[in-house]
Amino acid sequence: MNILVFGKDGQLGRAFQNHFKHSQFGIGNTICFVGRSDCDLCSTTQITQLLEDFGPHLIINAAAYTAVDRAESESNIAFAVNAIAPQVMAKYAVQHGGTLLHFSTDYVFDGVKGGTYSEVDKTNPLSVYGKSKEAGEIAIANAFSGTANQRGQYAILRTSWVYGVGGNFIRTILRLAKERSALRVIDDQYGVPTSTAWLAELACNLTLEDGRLRKFTSGIYHAIPPGETNWYGVARLAIQAAIDFGWQLKASPNEITPIPTSEYPLPAPRPMNSRLSRNKLQIELERLALVSKLPHWNTPWDEQVRAYVKHLDAN
Repeated sequence: MNILVFGKDGQLGRAFQNHFKHSQFGIGNTICFVGRSDCDLCSTTQITQLLEDFGPHLIINAAAYTAVDRAESESNIAFAVNAIAPQVMAKYAVQHGGTLLHFSTDYVFDGVKGGTYSEVDKTNPLSVYGKSKEAGEIAIANAFSGTANQRGQYAILRTSWVYGVGGNFIRTILRLAKERSALRVIDDQYGVPTSTAWLAELACNLTLEDGRLRKFTSGIYHAIPPGETNWYGVARLAIQAAIDFGWQLKASPNEITPIPTSEYPLPAPRPMNSRLSRNKLQIELERLALVSKLPHWNTPWDEQVRAYVKHLDAN
């Protein structure tokens, strides 16, 4: 079976490379990891040519334009990568009866709802980035809904606050805690940090089984660990974990001052509430008898962040 993974240079793409290397999912499959230097996702011609040349049975789109603030002034690029490119991938999967695994974001919501967002809640993105990701979701769903015989299948996994190998909030906070004795962190935006390693393992189990494609119910799913927090809570936990693991930091959790979003203005607005319901994916995993095979599915976000910090280089 041929598996094509877009976005090899990003945090999620690197997690897929590691997971395929160290799990049974890479055995017996031909896997091609594609990055910016291999295929320009702003070029539908290059994407189409790559798909036709490699002939993937499973397309994993871990690529995205994620520069949230820069997207406000680079909307054409954001929409090309986040909406048009996934549409090309979806059309190929439909035409060839393949599977498309695509990743989306909490930024498709405006964050004004109380409680958690479900997959059927109305989207209302506030930023260009969020609008481009919403457009990608719609393009994929439309490509598959237009097939008379329902050829192929797709899963759109919405996630939030991603961290892994590469730049992310946790690494930034720990770097700043080495440099400064006091920090200010937003405490009125709520969501769930999601490990790319956790996400890659979940995605592989959802789409693959014993060297072949698993049949699942196509649609949008929210994929995040249990629990909820805010950025202030993530910062406190990460710094405390680093101290517990022997890091030498100038700032301790008590030197972090919580501030409202209004005191840290950015070009692109963020959703204040990014809490996503896991119920739909939980039901699908139970239907596929996968929950028992995924003990990490119910590992709370804070345990995962502590484990992540433990394996970071303290230097």
